[in-house]
Amino acid sequence: MLTAADAGDATALLAAVPAGRRVALVDPRFVGHAHALRLGLTDPRFPAAAVPGALTAQAEARPALVRALQRTTAAVGAAIPPAVPEAGAETAAEPTTGQATGQTADPAPEDPTLPGRIAAALEAEGTPVHRPALGSLVAAVPTDAEQEAAAVAGLTSVDDEAVRLRSAVKAHDGFFTTFCISPYSRYIARWCARRGLTPNQVTTASLVTALIAAGAAATGTRGGYIAAGLLLLVSFVLDCTDGQLARYSLQYSTMGAWLDATFDRAKEYAFYAGLAIGAVRGGDDVWTLALGAMVLQSCRHVVDFSFNEANHDAVANTSPTAALSNKLDSVGWTVWARRMIVLPIGERWAMIAVLTALTTPRIVFYALLVGCSLAACYTTAGRLLRSLTRKARRTDRAAQALADLADSGPLAQAVAAVAPGLRGAFTVPAAALLGALVMVGSALFLPYGSWLTVAAAGVYVLLSGLAVARPLKGALDWLVPPVFRAAEYVTILVLAARSDVPHAVPAAFGLVSAVAYHHYDTVYRIRGGTGAPPGWLVRTIGGHEGRTALVAVLAAVLTHASGFTTALTALAVAVALVVLVESIRFWVSSSAPAVHDEGELA
Repeated sequence: MLTAADAGDATALLAAVPAGRRVALVDPRFVGHAHALRLGLTDPRFPAAAVPGALTAQAEARPALVRALQRTTAAVGAAIPPAVPEAGAETAAEPTTGQATGQTADPAPEDPTLPGRIAAALEAEGTPVHRPALGSLVAAVPTDAEQEAAAVAGLTSVDDEAVRLRSAVKAHDGFFTTFCISPYSRYIARWCARRGLTPNQVTTASLVTALIAAGAAATGTRGGYIAAGLLLLVSFVLDCTDGQLARYSLQYSTMGAWLDATFDRAKEYAFYAGLAIGAVRGGDDVWTLALGAMVLQSCRHVVDFSFNEANHDAVANTSPTAALSNKLDSVGWTVWARRMIVLPIGERWAMIAVLTALTTPRIVFYALLVGCSLAACYTTAGRLLRSLTRKARRTDRAAQALADLADSGPLAQAVAAVAPGLRGAFTVPAAALLGALVMVGSALFLPYGSWLTVAAAGVYVLLSGLAVARPLKGALDWLVPPVFRAAEYVTILVLAARSDVPHAVPAAFGLVSAVAYHHYDTVYRIRGGTGAPPGWLVRTIGGHEGRTALVAVLAAVLTHASGFTTALTALAVAVALVVLVESIRFWVSSSAPAVHDEGELA
């Protein structure tokens, strides 16, 4: 920490700090809780942030900070001597005294201190400054003895650590997570923080525990199932802990969010596979049910992703249905009831764990299929009502996100390049749905291995291209990606199940897993603000329509032959290798901004 004599000295000290480092300006009279400074000065998600009397800037906001400081110096002359910690905001976040009286950040706060004036200058220039809501935490710069006494009184009346622990828990979580996990997992998070463990390490521990649980389930014994259920619950406790550790220690990162989301899917689907293997050892083949559960869950997620991407930045985004939902939020019990109806990850994993320990894999999958189907109907119906009653204009960014989520390959793109765009309010989702029905219907009802199924795949390619020939800005165009996901995944499931070829369904399970990983990876790239995977990757793995058509051709060429299993396995391995190598390369080297998810994914 370096102390500047005046604003001019502060400018010189800032210039001496290496360009890639975070810097902070803190008024030496600052009185407040340590966690108030942590929230304002150490959160990696924001280029610039401030609390009363303190301001921080990361590398990308450093030039703007210097310009704002120079302008402020010129305007007010010699200012209040600030403190500039050369090592970064972390050192500034350890004051020996504090202040704050439940002060929260206003959009345009009246902070007369030098950091406050510089923050206002940054915003005037167009650099956003994040001001965290402090709640009961104190953060202020008293100018007389009376103000200082009030600040100190507020400081001593609020338990800084208790607030920090409460803040570690998600603002919006499911009933099971909120009342059965978070009351103690937050203390595990603090234990991890005090021992220097990172959220990513806890995420990895959760994955390893879930994989061991899957292995226990694969034994097919009652003891194995009981151990699997217990380990799955332990894995979920760790899964909650990693996010709470990130919030407690403010260790947010795009890679952390990606690891958390993709590992959640890997854990759940690996457990499905373990249950299926265990059931086969007990004489009951439930691979088709396992794959069906995975397909249903993946399609549920893409409905959530597509709807949110289509609407989160829409203009004039109002809806009577949304207004009714907001009104219901004021009635406490309806909030929990609606969160439980959608069967979020906490409730779902608790159900899986208990049923695994007490019943059979077949019953587990029946319960999953029924529960997730009801949840999917509820959430999709609500989104349809909101979309039909919402007066909104979708942005170009939203249309591009939907196009990326559609995952159209070279065949559909070729059709889209020459075909006229469909006109009409609902023609785009109707075309996508018609193509999906033709594809899935042919796989279900035509003789297995029929070349008519290949012809149906050609119709699916044509309609898929027509659906994406124009920007996806219609009220229901967000349905296009989930319809494509359902068409591809269900076609693979049906053709593998009808093939009567040994191990074809497990091979299809592997193929859908690899493709689903690609789709989740796409979602988290978009959420991180870096856009979709590169075009060459989508072309290489064929796009949704190319993979669907290829599986249809393989089923026709290798009718009832063991080569069909080999072909599905080879395709799964090829897709997994290409997608994983590119995904790992991207996330390890990504400069995407840190992200943080405050909602519980279904």
